[in-house]
Amino acid sequence: MSAIARAIWFIESHFESDISLEEISEAAGLSRYHLSRVFGLVTGHSISGYIRGRRLSRAVPALVSGSSTILEVALCAGYGSHEAFTRAFRDQFGMTPDAVRRQGHTRNLVLVEPIRMDPAHLSDLEAPRFETLQPMLLAGLEEIYAHGGDAAIPSLWQKFNAHFGHISGQKGNVAYGVCTHIDGEAEKFRYMAAVEISDTGDLPADFATLKLPGQRYVVFTHRGHVSGISLTINRIFGAWWPSSGLEHGETPDMFERYDERFDPYTGMGVTEIWLPIRA
Repeated sequence: MSAIARAIWFIESHFESDISLEEISEAAGLSRYHLSRVFGLVTGHSISGYIRGRRLSRAVPALVSGSSTILEVALCAGYGSHEAFTRAFRDQFGMTPDAVRRQGHTRNLVLVEPIRMDPAHLSDLEAPRFETLQPMLLAGLEEIYAHGGDAAIPSLWQKFNAHFGHISGQKGNVAYGVCTHIDGEAEKFRYMAAVEISDTGDLPADFATLKLPGQRYVVFTHRGHVSGISLTINRIFGAWWPSSGLEHGETPDMFERYDERFDPYTGMGVTEIWLPIRA
């Protein structure tokens, strides 16, 4: 069973109680950050969003049946008041609990159903290799995304690709997609579309820079369309990493490397996934 499958099982078995990200991470065998990152990539939900959606979706039948008061339904769903439950319910479904009770059906609601992991859809991994890189200075465009809400990353690349090849001090023709965590924030991450540069020179005003330390990496290969990279990342962190005995290194959390084997126009080709490790 993969780490994400273990996390989903734990959530489905405990979401009616007050469970923490630490408990879910321990059950999955991954760090809080990596679990949040991979869970979002694979399922399309943040962990907190999935738990909230499942709690509220489970509350809907009781609302429709009228067998309990709205306050009783709210308390069973883990909300301390009618008001807190109503706010969360309206944010989730675009309707108040009272309105759903009055209409008496759920046909216009998008309920969050249990996620079922299909092992047949998980891509097999090629054996990784190990590399040591010297310090690198990167420059590019960056955005902050919620785990599971990063569908806008291709549009960041579209904007960045207009600069590629014309960036002051650019070294080579390799692009990097760099993921870094945000201190104190487990539900979001920072993503940078970047190139290596020799100096900060005359960069566009909206560019950011990032210094990567010299360190050792384990390198995985993803083949095919880049949209399927989440399955490769799930296999890495869900199956390979927990049994590897390796310890994660310094910044970044990981980066994608796009060289001449990748076609940015079609999204097809070879992408490498680099994870820093402690030597």
